[in-house]
Amino acid sequence: MTDLRERLRISEERLEEINDFILDPNNELINKLLEIVEKYGGPEEINRKAHEARKLENLLARLKRDNSPYLADLEWLTEQRDTGAFVKISDYRKKILGDGAETMTFNEENAVTLEISSFGFFPWLITEVKQAIEKQELMPGRFIRVRNMKEQVRDQGDTLAVAAAMQIVGATYVETLDTRGTDGSNIHLGGPETITGYFGGIGQPNDYPFKWVEEYLHYYTNYGIRQVLNINAGTIFLAYMLYKLGIDNEFKISVYMGNDNPFAVFWTLMAARMLSREDGTTSLIGFNLSNSVNNDTIRASDKIRRAMGLNDVVRLEHHITETYKSIVVQPYNRREELVEVAKEVPNIAAKHEGGDPEIDSAREHPSDILEYFLPKEEIIKQGLMEKLERNYLDKHDALNRTADALTKAGIGVICAWNLHK
Repeated sequence: MTDLRERLRISEERLEEINDFILDPNNELINKLLEIVEKYGGPEEINRKAHEARKLENLLARLKRDNSPYLADLEWLTEQRDTGAFVKISDYRKKILGDGAETMTFNEENAVTLEISSFGFFPWLITEVKQAIEKQELMPGRFIRVRNMKEQVRDQGDTLAVAAAMQIVGATYVETLDTRGTDGSNIHLGGPETITGYFGGIGQPNDYPFKWVEEYLHYYTNYGIRQVLNINAGTIFLAYMLYKLGIDNEFKISVYMGNDNPFAVFWTLMAARMLSREDGTTSLIGFNLSNSVNNDTIRASDKIRRAMGLNDVVRLEHHITETYKSIVVQPYNRREELVEVAKEVPNIAAKHEGGDPEIDSAREHPSDILEYFLPKEEIIKQGLMEKLERNYLDKHDALNRTADALTKAGIGVICAWNLHK
């Protein structure tokens, strides 16, 4: 076995060949990437612009300049935070555990991030906040968005308002760029009737990875958006390259990538490690595994993550609930499995993409992932906005059920830290 295993060693010669290819001044692929980065002013200037764009005072000033109705909501949200309207984590634990909360020791090292998806429209956050205050519930510590970027930018400052709100409440968030494979990039594919054409190639062919970089740098420098969803091996590679060049970009891998076994995880994390900075950090900060994984997959993935030195850097993001329609066989609820594996595996996010199945299925309009991509105009035309907001609040309820279960098991949760600390 020892002799056989030795055959798997990667030689320094092979690693040198990779370096030689990347550093070759005639490498047109890398040259094109460097040209785009230089067009935006180089890494230091790009980071400077993003830092300025991300400042809360600058976001609020832009909303005021644009006369956005969302500015008043943000001021109200700030007031609620500052006056202590939200339940503190200690009081929340007493609500769930009673007097036992005072003597229970919580595993904070394995605290689970409470994640919600998809957060479509800024007003939904205000509705969610009002419910959280009224019912003394926890707000998510992580929000995932898939709304069309160009549409939200034009929508009364939605992009700016969300960016500001995340800083006010204390949460991380992810946007999804429009260069994502459903924008006509693959001219041979259409809607659901051509769905099998997307298997293995969602649609970012040829020069689209460069368009993805251009789009990312635009929103990074103009809105300070740091974290985006990533679904394609090519754009994942370029995201690693941007970070290695010195740009402080971050991304999470989508469930649509289909990482469903430890070998797929190893392949991804090996590339992340090989292309990391000297300090060991990488632009990959969230890794959404496939819905098909189980706790054994997560345990094995964690061992790989530790071996690659990425345990504190890369969060494993696991779907606990899903939209009731168009994505998985229902009922789908992984809460009990999460509580079990979170006792052993740190740095996990519990992603809530739908309400609990028995609640979601009973709604007049159950949640449907295909509606994530409906334009706002079409949503209003079909009279769906209130129904979709109800679906979103069902996800919030599912998230709090997960928080309850983790708390009862003595496992910490990461929620909106500015609200519940």
